[in-house]
Amino acid sequence: MPTATFPARFDSLAKIGKFIERATKKAGVDDSTTYAVQLAVDEACSNIIEHAYGGENKGDIQCTYSIANNRLTITLRDKGQPFDPEKIQEPNFGAPIEELKPRGAGLFLMRKLMDEIRFEFNQKSGNVLTLVKHLPE
Repeated sequence: MPTATFPARFDSLAKIGKFIERATKKAGVDDSTTYAVQLAVDEACSNIIEHAYGGENKGDIQCTYSIANNRLTITLRDKGQPFDPEKIQEPNFGAPIEELKPRGAGLFLMRKLMDEIRFEFNQKSGNVLTLVKHLPE
């Protein structure tokens, strides 16, 4: 499984995006799906930098992908603060913009763009976010 480790900095997002683009090309998906997967991963990595690490230059993000069983699976690992997605409420997009809460929109977006999302935390291995995109037959 191809793996790359990037410094948890916002200027790493473009390199992470290129890594994900290589994965989607190997998976044989169209440009629209490539964009959706890149956007979901970009949001996830931004959240890791901002929320798990509490800022830039405080750790790394390890990215791995695999293509099997008509699935593109992307795994992101970090050693930041654990994350419990159940504590994040889905944003109320019907509310006036000034009443929207700043948290939750990214998680909502990732769930809409990907077919499966799993969060795991382990004292030894840290945070593991698995993003899955189902591939056409």
